[in-house]
Amino acid sequence: MRTLFLAIAALAVTATAAFADAPVTTVKTQKGEVLAGKNGMTLYTYKNDSKGTSTCYEACASNWPPFKAEASAKVGGAFTVIDRKDGTKQWAKDGMPLYYFVKDKKQGDVSGDGVKGVWDAARP
Repeated sequence: MRTLFLAIAALAVTATAAFADAPVTTVKTQKGEVLAGKNGMTLYTYKNDSKGTSTCYEACASNWPPFKAEASAKVGGAFTVIDRKDGTKQWAKDGMPLYYFVKDKKQGDVSGDGVKGVWDAARP
């Protein structure tokens, strides 16, 4: 019985650590709650991407900088890290790559939401 209790406790600590290390936060905006990087800036998804694959490079990535991840990033829950074709790593939620928007200037800005019908603010 003690072994079972310890196993459950260890699992709970692991799950809490994965959640605690989540690379994002939630911020309130005029469009409701959205996901943001730890810097408080809104994160977006791109409808032309597919799960696990970014299609935003060159000029696109200049306007929509990828939410970069370190090679040693700890993933957990809905958050994973994908490989970009330029050799860098990028955070993804539910497999969809995450980006910032250069026109957002302060926490809570969501000026990229709905741009050209293909960019959406990431939701919790």
